[in-house]
Amino acid sequence: MWRYLLGLTASTLLAVLALRQRFVIVTVSGDSMMPTLVPGDRVLVRRARVSQVSPGQVAVIEMPGIDGNWSTPLRGPVGQRAWMIKRVAAVPGDPMPEGRPPQAAGQPKQLVPNGKLFVLGDNAASSHDSRHIGYLPGERLLGIVVRRIRLEPTRFAASRAIKTVDR
Repeated sequence: MWRYLLGLTASTLLAVLALRQRFVIVTVSGDSMMPTLVPGDRVLVRRARVSQVSPGQVAVIEMPGIDGNWSTPLRGPVGQRAWMIKRVAAVPGDPMPEGRPPQAAGQPKQLVPNGKLFVLGDNAASSHDSRHIGYLPGERLLGIVVRRIRLEPTRFAASRAIKTVDR
């Protein structure tokens, strides 16, 4: 019996660890995604690659610094990086949507480059997005929002949530 319980405990622990590697809880701050998401909402994010993202999905992407570059390494603690949450407007190979990024201004109809995303906030008047900062590199993508969740505030939930920083 004790072997069964030990095996069940180990299996459960492995399943929890696998889920923590695959999913992240993100707390929304800022109003760039209103009315879809409001400050304080929590969303479940499934880690994804650029090839797994489609236009229309809501994604969490690492925010560049003021100079437009990233000061953090590609890999590292997720909770120590600044994130933004935006709707994917175009993926690699898609035609550029309205509101071209600075690096594409003045060019004829163009496709989104490989490994890049073009994202927009739902609340355009209050969103700092690809119209201002250009294409975002796919390697800075955390994942896509699966659903909004309601969690009772617990110490575990608060310690595992990542907060987005919206400009």
